[in-house]
Amino acid sequence: MNNESPVDYRFSFGPWNISEGADPFGPEIREAYPHEKKFVLYKKLGFNGVQFHDDDVVPGIDDLTPAQVEQQTAAVKKILDDEGLLAEFVAPRLWFAPQTVDGGYTSNSATDREYAWKRTQQSIDIARGLNSKGLVLWLAREGTYIREAKNAREAYDRLLETVNRILDYDSEIEVWIEPKPNEPTDQAYVPTIGHAIALSYASKCPDRVKGLIESAHAMLAGLDASDEMAFALAHGKLASVHLNDQNGLKYDQDKNFGSTNLRAAFNQVRVLEENGYGRNGEFIGLDVKAMRTQAGVPVTAHLENSRRIFLHLVEKVRTWDRNRESELRAARDYEALELAVMEHLLGVA
Repeated sequence: MNNESPVDYRFSFGPWNISEGADPFGPEIREAYPHEKKFVLYKKLGFNGVQFHDDDVVPGIDDLTPAQVEQQTAAVKKILDDEGLLAEFVAPRLWFAPQTVDGGYTSNSATDREYAWKRTQQSIDIARGLNSKGLVLWLAREGTYIREAKNAREAYDRLLETVNRILDYDSEIEVWIEPKPNEPTDQAYVPTIGHAIALSYASKCPDRVKGLIESAHAMLAGLDASDEMAFALAHGKLASVHLNDQNGLKYDQDKNFGSTNLRAAFNQVRVLEENGYGRNGEFIGLDVKAMRTQAGVPVTAHLENSRRIFLHLVEKVRTWDRNRESELRAARDYEALELAVMEHLLGVA
């Protein structure tokens, strides 16, 4: 248990969390909300951190010169400064480009691998231009649909080589690996935080290679998100979190935090709270999407609601009777312990 003063949490989300109502099985539900208008909403919603992809900062990045990329980055930095916002991280978007459909860093094509590296370099430059030291690698297409499509050992070597190239390219940037077991690939090469941490220790500078855990991604791997967070915290490698929820082993749903399994959400908050997460400036990142059929423009309730649920659960964690917990653990009375947890969450104890 962390006995220091309570953490005053700060929150972040990405512009993609306020988006048009695209439904893959039906019509557009909501009109697109202009990207440039999203930044003025952050502080009003209680957020002061912005998660970015490289082309969130620099649209059409592949068609621009280095000078134009730098100019656009400076323009976005001014918007952030004017709004009192911070850039939490930048991530190269390597899953939409034609050159990355078979993976960027692990592609069988040397030309495609070089394209992925160029985007990564640009993302590092953008991150530093926004005064951020976080580079997130969501290795979306670094995997296969059939095992014979790539040499898996070679793929892991290429991923480690990429991490080391990033560390060489910028002496201050931190690599935050965001694991996910599947989607869009059938099976990813870095499916869990354990794999990400193994890459960290194998790298030439483990202190600068960490992890970002998304609740739903851990659940898709059949794992408990709070345990995954605890594992990363035990190694001093939890750089950020993307809190959300998931209804079973389906597609990545990005549901409101705590909306499907409140007890699982409680345990995620508990692990973060009791281990001092946020004390060094880490953000509570939310990656939640509005329901596909939700009306309105712009829709922001999913962000406000997830933040409120998190803060309610922080209070539940802080008022939990740990002496009673210790007694029940010592007595190995887990039935009573479970009831105590449920009654605490229901507000009847």
